[in-house]
Amino acid sequence: MKTHSRSRAVRTPGGLSVRLDPRALTVVVLLLVAACAAGIALIGTGDAKIPVADVLRTLAGNGSAYQDFIVNELRLPRVLVGLLVGAALGLGGALFQSISRNPLGSPDVLGLSQGSTAGALTVIVLLSGSASQVTVGALAGGLATGLAVYLLAWKQGVHGYRMVLVGIGVNAVMTAVNGYLLTKADLVDAARAVVWMTGSLNGRDWDQVWPLLALCAVLVPLVLVNARGLRMMEMGDDISHALGVRVQWVRLLLMVSAVLLTAAATAAAGPVSFVALTAPQLARRLTRSPGPNLVPSLCMGAALLVAADWASQRAFGADQLPVGVVTGVLGGAYLLWLLVTERRAGRI
Repeated sequence: MKTHSRSRAVRTPGGLSVRLDPRALTVVVLLLVAACAAGIALIGTGDAKIPVADVLRTLAGNGSAYQDFIVNELRLPRVLVGLLVGAALGLGGALFQSISRNPLGSPDVLGLSQGSTAGALTVIVLLSGSASQVTVGALAGGLATGLAVYLLAWKQGVHGYRMVLVGIGVNAVMTAVNGYLLTKADLVDAARAVVWMTGSLNGRDWDQVWPLLALCAVLVPLVLVNARGLRMMEMGDDISHALGVRVQWVRLLLMVSAVLLTAAATAAAGPVSFVALTAPQLARRLTRSPGPNLVPSLCMGAALLVAADWASQRAFGADQLPVGVVTGVLGGAYLLWLLVTERRAGRI
């Protein structure tokens, strides 16, 4: 495996050795700054415009009662959900692409987003459930779909290309199930379901922030602790096993984490397309670093989704689009460009 020449090892006082890449660290810092800047701009955007200085003052607790209500109650939860959903999708996409060793190994392709959608549609159409019940349905659908992909792809272990092929088949099946559920819905439930299926941050409040934040607080450190094993697995299962990595256990743990991150993001904002596919690849192009690039992908996903949400509100005049429409257009264009580039390079 090629070693990145700019990487350097840093030893902590406790004896832990951490390898840092200055370029990757710079990219992470810049992406975090971009995500925060886009979030602050988004908080000040709307019918009631608030200058950036007043937004910062209000976030620090020094705003007026009116500004406090607009910023902290109406707009801040939406921005935080956008940041968390983007981060979860970016990290989940990086995990799937690394485990499958395939740039198309993302939740959009493997059927997890459609599985979460099927769970939510079942609650909306058949049970006329509340928003919290739709969230539970999306989580259950994503977990069930992830389990089905894993079991169907298992043959003395789970291998990347077999998982992608199984995921494509499961994705087609779940798309058909979702179409069937829509045909069984009445007009009101069908309209509600279609709005949810586009992927949107409209109306998000603190009830969506806290569960997603708690899940990320548990899963992100768990994933990063196992990042070394994930990087070794890119050299092949036999070599990884010889180096002491419990390959199938690490793969299962990281797949479950990726499924939970994707399902939770879908439950909070609907199936926002292409973020999980494009964020890891864009992060890798910026860092030029080997390995899964988990932290850069996380930061890239957060920055992409908040920027897309800003564009959905401001770039189309009076027409405000769901954020999933914007990410779908941009992500689809990126995918076409990527395919053309790979073809010209002779890799496909």
